[in-house]
Amino acid sequence: MADLQKMNDNFTKVLSLNLNAKTDIKGFGKNALKYLSWSEAWGEFVKIYPDASYEIIKNGKGLPYFSDSAGAMVYVKVTANTLTHEMWLPVMDGANKAMKDTPYVYQVKEYAYDQNLRKNVATGKMIDKSVEAYTMFDINKTIMRCLTKCLAMFGLGLYIFNNEDMPEAEPIKPITKDQVIELEKLIVDSKADRQKFLITFNIKSLEEMPMSNFLSAYKALNAKIEKAKLAS
Repeated sequence: MADLQKMNDNFTKVLSLNLNAKTDIKGFGKNALKYLSWSEAWGEFVKIYPDASYEIIKNGKGLPYFSDSAGAMVYVKVTANTLTHEMWLPVMDGANKAMKDTPYVYQVKEYAYDQNLRKNVATGKMIDKSVEAYTMFDINKTIMRCLTKCLAMFGLGLYIFNNEDMPEAEPIKPITKDQVIELEKLIVDSKADRQKFLITFNIKSLEEMPMSNFLSAYKALNAKIEKAKLAS
């Protein structure tokens, strides 16, 4: 009974951790997802479970993934305080489409930005989208994402997978006026598509930017500036 109570206490403790300052945004528009890196997740997890360990499940050939015509899947186990959880994750591209051992093409609706409605609307046309074949780099990234997902089974960042902003109901704090000015300047300097930028962070104006997303936005715009410098 004491062990069960300790597990419950630890789950509550892990579940209540606010990791927003350690998250990033990956993808654009409807494919944008809040992302917690495996290193940040593991670092926070072992503070509560210092004896924790994880295992990457391998196939009969000793490779860390399982594949067939539908795509590839990875599996990870995490053990902490004698409790073990297993989780799985398909290898996907940036649009969250399953990657296979060969490239393939699929069709999606075309969208264009409507100035009057101030949002992207369907044009009525279909366009081709391609998915590259997966590589060991893609599999390695998926394994570490799967580790983070497995840690959520213990409560870590579970609210992120629930598509929530906070582990508990808390008011969302917007960025300051100075930070708005800073981002405005970076958008101009980076020559970023302003509307695409706002859509990525699911906001209508920079004043609505949550404080928890400021660092991600700042890094993304600076990275675009540095990339332009290298290309020139």
